[in-house]
This record gives sequence, structure tokens and C-alpha cells, in this order.
Amino acid sequence: MKEPVRILSDLHLAHPVSRIERVSALRPLLDGAGTVVFNGDTWQELTRAVRSRSAEMLGELRELCREAGCEAVFLSGNHDPGWPGPGWLELAGGRIVVTHGDALMFDGSPWKREILTNGGKIRELWDQHPEAGEHIGERLRLAREIARALPSQDNRGGRRGWQRAWDAATPPQRALQMLYAWCSQGSLAAGFCETYFPAADVIIIGHFHRHGRWQRGGRLIINTGSFVAPGRAHWVEWHSGWLRRGVIEESPTTCTLGETLDLWRME
Repeated sequence: MKEPVRILSDLHLAHPVSRIERVSALRPLLDGAGTVVFNGDTWQELTRAVRSRSAEMLGELRELCREAGCEAVFLSGNHDPGWPGPGWLELAGGRIVVTHGDALMFDGSPWKREILTNGGKIRELWDQHPEAGEHIGERLRLAREIARALPSQDNRGGRRGWQRAWDAATPPQRALQMLYAWCSQGSLAAGFCETYFPAADVIIIGHFHRHGRWQRGGRLIINTGSFVAPGRAHWVEWHSGWLRRGVIEESPTTCTLGETLDLWRME
């Protein structure tokens, strides 16, 4: 894999509340990268209403990567579980793990209405994958099955802040599940590593739409956020033994690599 390796997540192409209106706006995020890893939820594979437009935008993105001269690596997420491959990527000899993040939680996205009302289906799927609690390949296969079995049926709400807040708060347990996920994602990621990647020092995720970094159990957890409100999008880059994290500056016409927030040397 050619360096620099740049990592982005949760583009949600063609989703009604994605801030990416034109794929061409992403071009500056690709420039200078040897490989760009799109860490899940890049497009709306399971959302019937926007799937066609999302597929068109995905094609534009792949062409943009070719024009920029960088390799595009797509990892599966709960909105696009159909990507081939294991669903995770290891860098630095396994010390850095990149995966979308839906496999961190028992039910993937417990705030989804479809999952809130179908707990029995989740347990049924777990029963069909008895090794998922110990083997990462089986755990990611299970995550994909949960995503396919209980996809979002609609795109409620709107772009305005109050519309997004109302959508998140109805029903009330939806908001509570979101808050729990936001507050616990660092600990969840550390526990996930302990089980499936005990040699990893760093795990890079998306999924929760809340950017940040945490130290838990001797491990560094990084969430690159999202291009969907209220989350902000961040970038991570691996190059020549250095790991960097920074913000993405967005406008309707262009997205650029903004300020570097953190820099780590991995011996």
C-alpha cells in the first residue's frame, strides 16, 4: 500500500443531509495521497430512495481518485456492507487498525428505529454466528448481516438544526442510545481491540458521527467524524512512521485538509 495513507469516513454520498453536494469538492483531500481509505458509509447502498444517485456519485469519486493518482480502498460500513474484503485494514505491522466501527456494538447501530424495535432479530443473527465473539472475520460478517437485515427504511428530518434534533429525539430512547454511543465509543473501541486485535496500539473508526480521540486501556482511539450534521469531518494520515490527525475545512465547493491537531511517532 502506497504512502501517504489518508483515511476518511462517513461521506454518505447522496444522503439528504450529507454536506457533500458535489464530489469534485473532495479533490483537494486526495491530492498528495498514495492511498485513500474510505472507512465505511461512503455511499447509500441500502437506501432505495437515493441508491441510484449515490451510485453515480460513487462512480465520480472513483474517477476522481484515478485522476488524482491515488489508490482508493473502500471498507464496508453499515450503510454500504457490500464491499469485498474483510472489513478492516492493518497498518504499521498491525499496530494500527482501521475499521468502520459498527462492529464495536452488539447491535451495530442501536439508535436506529429499525433496530430499536427488532431486538429479537439481532439475537437471532448472533445465534447464527457463534464464533463472532472471538473471531474478527466472523464478527465483521455478522455486522454486515445486521446491516442488511435491518436497513434504514427512510430518511427523516431535514438539513436544519432543529429538524435534525427532532429526528434524533423521536422516539426518546433513540436519543438516549445516541448519547450512550457518543460517550462510550472510546471504551467500546478499546474493548474491541482487546478481543480482536490485542497487538494494536491504535484503532481508527467512524460510524458514530462524533469526531475525537481518546486514550483507553493503553490504546489510542481516533474517530474521524462524518460529513453529516451534527458531526464534523476529520482526516487521519499515516506516512513514514508518523500518524497525524486534523480537521477538514468544508465549503459548498471545496473540502481541504485543515489544521493538524495531533502528531504521533510510531517507532
